Amino acid sequence: MTAKQPKPGELDPIETASRDEIAALQLQRLQWSISHAYNNVAHFRAKCDAKGVHPDDLKTLADLSRFPFTTKLDLRDNYPFGLFAVPRDQVSRVHASSGTTGQPIVVGYTREDIDTWANLMARSIRAAGGRPGDICHVAYGYGLFTGGLGAHYGAERLGCLVVPMSGGQTEKQVQLIQDFKPSIIMVTPSYSLVIAEEFERLGIAPEEISLKIGIFGAEPWGQGMRREIEKKLGLDAIDIYGLTEVMGPGVACECIESKDGLVVWEDHFYPEIINPETGEVLPDGEQGELVFTSLTKQAMPVIRYRTRDLTRLLPPTSRSFRRMDRITGRSDDMLIIRGVNVFPTQIEEQILRDKRLGGTYQIFVSRDGHLDNVEVRCELQREVSGTLPQSDVAAIGKELQHHIKTIIGISTHITVLDHDSIPRTLTGKARRLIDERPKQI
Repeated sequence: MTAKQPKPGELDPIETASRDEIAALQLQRLQWSISHAYNNVAHFRAKCDAKGVHPDDLKTLADLSRFPFTTKLDLRDNYPFGLFAVPRDQVSRVHASSGTTGQPIVVGYTREDIDTWANLMARSIRAAGGRPGDICHVAYGYGLFTGGLGAHYGAERLGCLVVPMSGGQTEKQVQLIQDFKPSIIMVTPSYSLVIAEEFERLGIAPEEISLKIGIFGAEPWGQGMRREIEKKLGLDAIDIYGLTEVMGPGVACECIESKDGLVVWEDHFYPEIINPETGEVLPDGEQGELVFTSLTKQAMPVIRYRTRDLTRLLPPTSRSFRRMDRITGRSDDMLIIRGVNVFPTQIEEQILRDKRLGGTYQIFVSRDGHLDNVEVRCELQREVSGTLPQSDVAAIGKELQHHIKTIIGISTHITVLDHDSIPRTLTGKARRLIDERPKQI
């Protein structure tokens, strides 16, 4: 399963291979991965047997659709080590989700899995524009969260000098960026805006900041947020995708030369798009739920893992691999407001249409009797906060309310606040949505 690795900073030959070569490698690796899971993971074997399917039935890539899905519930029910496909003493490391919505999800890695992960993160950072010798400031959290160590190992593998800052201590983040002058920052999009605000507070202009590339992931963000981050930090904002269950960051990444969608590293992860209600596999180009099958993971292979992320697959451009469009939301995070399906990123896009509004916002959903009410709280940019007459602030709110109603189709109450009124996220992901409706029993 081990392929020859490129030298740091070079493209892997598979990144420019023909689609036929990629498909042949995928089938070979998929047959190995399915057999590895079936032979070593009792839970997966039982699901296959119940569905009447066997690894020998996988003759083509299309045959994958015959195999059962893996869901977050499968991972929680087998907590902590029940889905490991190798003996525990061959597992070199574990990572885990936060477990804030239930039993945490634990993922294991062999030494070779960690090596593969480092190679894919190095590939991702190179695709984002990083090169050996660059200084990379890592502001993702370290620990059980995969972001910090995933970024760290990948940047080192590429040949970068790594600043392992982790999250929080915003003043120190800015001080170290000023002192060390990194060209790359790896951080969540929401926390990057907190860092940008500290630069603004100090009177440091975007063109005076050393950063040239920002690699942002771990939470959905839209084109409006990209423009906001690029304007405030003076860099190219690049999207990276991953999730703990599949590996961590580095499953897919944008290329700086095109910035036209996340290139899926298809030699290690086989993507499908399905109808989230029926499970039917959809053709490339159609919107649906993203499903991943790992092709090379040893400690914990995942077969047809339902990510709940909503996107579509697109043809190759900068590399020979297919791309996935920006995540529009999660099927389990979708709000239904008076019969209309709404994702927080849709509201974010409307907020950021107005250059006087910043990228920090919160959405509060409540219920009055049988009717849902939505309040959107957003902030003025620092440079206009406290300077606009109240009539202008009210007009901004009315205009945003109109855009949300016209484009998304829901009525909202808009509260436009002064800059720095909404609590900032200092580590991890921003809490954009507060749903205060009674839980359905």
